[in-house]
Amino acid sequence: MGLTIIAVLIALFAVAFAVGGIKIVQQSEVIIIERLGKYHSTLNSGLNIIIPFLDKPRQIVWRYSTDGPMGNVLVRYIKENRIDLREAVYDFPKQNVITRDNIVTEINALIYFQIMDPVRAVYEIANLPQAIEKLTQTSLRNVIGEMDLDDTLSSRDTINSKLQEILDDATNKWGVKVNRVELQDINPPMDIREAMEKQMRAERDKRATILEAEGTKQAQVLEAEGARQADINRAEGEKKATILVADGQAQARIAIANAEAKAIKVVTEAVHKSGDPINYLVAMKYLETLKEMTSGQDNKVIYIPYEATGVLSSVGGIKDMLVTKGS
Repeated sequence: MGLTIIAVLIALFAVAFAVGGIKIVQQSEVIIIERLGKYHSTLNSGLNIIIPFLDKPRQIVWRYSTDGPMGNVLVRYIKENRIDLREAVYDFPKQNVITRDNIVTEINALIYFQIMDPVRAVYEIANLPQAIEKLTQTSLRNVIGEMDLDDTLSSRDTINSKLQEILDDATNKWGVKVNRVELQDINPPMDIREAMEKQMRAERDKRATILEAEGTKQAQVLEAEGARQADINRAEGEKKATILVADGQAQARIAIANAEAKAIKVVTEAVHKSGDPINYLVAMKYLETLKEMTSGQDNKVIYIPYEATGVLSSVGGIKDMLVTKGS
């Protein structure tokens, strides 16, 4: 009977040891083990054995957020005996911050962090998620308080970098690495947003007016340049036409002069042995002039000056010259 009781106790102890002494840890998780209330070891992923009743996992507070029925975010803090080493993200609720120009702005942020040292995350801070949340809120107020509203709206990357640097430095003591911080929404008051919309609309109208004026100016400039180029082309054409007409007249005069020279040459060759060609030319010009003088209908009397007798003698000389040439 006594042996049976001992066997039962041993079996119960074995079952209790198996239940409480064997710990299977998932990948990317650890368990902090305390022996008699003091840190003893860290259980990594895989199969681990502890001593029941002496070794006990140390719990840590973890933060979980879910979407509420009204679209809000419900936050729960639950104690866990397993520490997740993967990167976690906390979506903090919206908060009011005051900019340097005294504008109350509503901002909410996301923070991505990872536990690098589980022991310090457990023993250096009482409530790690809440500490990170409060630290993020106060740091966000400090950073935004140094900036104007316009800078806040246009400098999200700068704000994210500053917050990430501040939080990473502050949480290093807790064994936490803050990888990045992201601002989700920046919501100024309604009256400020309406004023900003009016300002943006005025800026767009201003740019449209400037673009229209620039287009009109360019069109006028192009039109003036086209008219100037047309005048230049017209002047060039008239210049070339005048030059061509002058060249034509010069060539015509040269041709007439050459023809007259050839005619004089022919006459000179014909009379150089029997008479003076100068008398011939003078007599011919006189006859042409006399013809013009007697061409009118009312010309009845013609007075021939005394000096013209020499010209008439030249005409007679032409007759004698031609007669001589014919014989």
